[in-house]
Amino acid sequence: MSIYRNYSPDQVEDLLSNYLIDSWSFSRISTFSRNEKEFEMRYLYNVYSKSSATSVAGQAYHKALELYFGKMATGEACDVIDMQLMAADHINSQPADSWKIQKTRPTVQSCIDAAIDSSYKGIENFLKQIEIYTDEIEKILGVELSLTEWLTVNGVDIPLPCNMKIDLVVLTKDGKRAIVDHKLRGAFTPEEEINFTIGKQAITYALGYEAHFDEPIDEVWFVENKISKNKDGSPQLVKSKVILDNGTRRLYEAMLYEPLKRMIEAVSDPDYVYVINDNDSFTSKAELYEFWANTMIQEIEAFNISEKKKPLMEKRRRKIRDSSLTTVTPNVVRNFKKYAEQFIPYDFTNKDMTTQEKIEHVLRSFGIVTQVQHTFEGYSSNTYLLEIGAGVAVASIMKYRLDIANALNQPNVRIGKELTVYNGRSYLSIESGKKATATLMYDSTKLVGKKIPLGMDNLQQTIFWDLDNQSTPHMLVCGATGSGKSVCIKSTIKYALQSGINDIYIFDPKYEFTSYAGNGITVVNDISDIETQMGLLVLEMEERVRYGSSRKTLVIFDEFADAVANSRKGSSLNNYSMEVIGYYKNGKAKIKRTVTSVDKSLEENMRVLLQKGRSSGFRILAATQRASVKVITGDAKVNFPVQVCFRVPKDIDSIVVIDEPGAESLNGRGDGLIKSPEYGQVVRFQGFYTE
Repeated sequence: MSIYRNYSPDQVEDLLSNYLIDSWSFSRISTFSRNEKEFEMRYLYNVYSKSSATSVAGQAYHKALELYFGKMATGEACDVIDMQLMAADHINSQPADSWKIQKTRPTVQSCIDAAIDSSYKGIENFLKQIEIYTDEIEKILGVELSLTEWLTVNGVDIPLPCNMKIDLVVLTKDGKRAIVDHKLRGAFTPEEEINFTIGKQAITYALGYEAHFDEPIDEVWFVENKISKNKDGSPQLVKSKVILDNGTRRLYEAMLYEPLKRMIEAVSDPDYVYVINDNDSFTSKAELYEFWANTMIQEIEAFNISEKKKPLMEKRRRKIRDSSLTTVTPNVVRNFKKYAEQFIPYDFTNKDMTTQEKIEHVLRSFGIVTQVQHTFEGYSSNTYLLEIGAGVAVASIMKYRLDIANALNQPNVRIGKELTVYNGRSYLSIESGKKATATLMYDSTKLVGKKIPLGMDNLQQTIFWDLDNQSTPHMLVCGATGSGKSVCIKSTIKYALQSGINDIYIFDPKYEFTSYAGNGITVVNDISDIETQMGLLVLEMEERVRYGSSRKTLVIFDEFADAVANSRKGSSLNNYSMEVIGYYKNGKAKIKRTVTSVDKSLEENMRVLLQKGRSSGFRILAATQRASVKVITGDAKVNFPVQVCFRVPKDIDSIVVIDEPGAESLNGRGDGLIKSPEYGQVVRFQGFYTE
């Protein structure tokens, strides 16, 4: 046992006053052996380099494993989501000014993305090969143990306490006590190198644990987790063991003592000159040179040095300024390959996570940092407004639509093609369907003048078709059976009557609205009658234009596509007269049939009414189940500024109607999308229900 363990606090304080540092650790010895100038910068002047994405990923990986083995010790389960959330929280908690910006990662966001990507890959590898741990573990004895102990190394009592953090201590199935150290790597340490390096760290941990708990350590495991996939399919985790028998202990204590002795001597000598190692590729020499320059020109007060160490540091100033140091070459950094993103399949069903957290977590899995700032609950869907972080390409989120849907247990989600402005700020909207728990009933109070209410969006704003607006005279409605198309027509008729429109024509080839006849409503069913009535409406429109009169006339044309397809075309539109032009020998009259006039087709009359009728008060709602380009042509859509699409079978049907997909993922029963000049983008809404 070290003699220093029996020192009183005053004796310890007096002892430590002779050294420039108050403790040692294996990492300090490693730094001193590799680059003395970096040791001086970090541990004497407390000037630390910024954190690379690789180092932060390693820290996050350790946090995730701490959670896993902590739960394992108490018999709790821990899955990939728990671990990744822990890793992501650690990464996102890093201050923006603490990240090391490099050529390969020129922004803070790119550093965060790389750290999340690497840590997630490490976690995935860990869980896939967890048996490398569990096959030998009988019991967890300790997780992330922070210890400070006075040690005796190679028979010498070290006059500074040793700090260490032990990742894991276990009891093996064959009764041995083992320390486990986790390492996240870009590449495996070569076998010939690891045999010489891990022994010193192993003996440091073993001596510290034994001094604290008075229990022997039999083995130390070093488990390296290589992030990038091995092309040959070999394991991503490799375990190296140090068996601490008596001979091995003596060997590694002797190996540890040499650099430890040199470091202790250096920190006890105020005149010791710490030199830059030009061959160190792990530290920026330009950064070290800048530090050296600062020590030459700045006072001690400019550094974060404790008051009790300042007298010793002052003694160093003359030596530092007079030292001849190696010329520093340009910054040398190690380039790390940014690994390809992979999505880990999750099962979110058993997680206590909100929908907002699931969306954020899935996108974070792809290195996209967002926050759901606002949530709006609708009747058939919910809307989530995402605030996008600086440097994130909005378009990159679109391709993860199905990944988000997978996390939410939905067949699909809709992501708006354009940003949504809410309270003066722009957000990306994600809409997730849900089982309707209530019905949006017809509400007479929603009517404002001749603005026909169609439904409510998820922001609780009423969606209107304004019959007084010359830019929105006609509306096209499309939707499959059960989508809510017919109910939309019924509520429109009801609101139109309430608004004072008593001149309504319903072309109803499928006989769904026959009960509406009367009280200012004319219902026409037969195709020939529809052709005749459409022609009469065109004549009336021309009469109004001629005399400059105008009044609101609402024309509802249900299943107009089928009606147009079944209407007369070509020669069947001709009107004939019969004229006697002579007689045959038998006395029978010779008769000639002559075309006296040609009727306009139903389709042509409808186009004329659409194009010219708006100024004289005609408003047309045309509905169809068939979202075909043969029916809804480009010319036809020009005449329908307002386009409503309820649920349709395919995304191409949605594109035909509103120029973008999305209607194929609607829930039906009034869940719709509207495109109108009155709204800046396609808006999702729930239609009003009326009998």
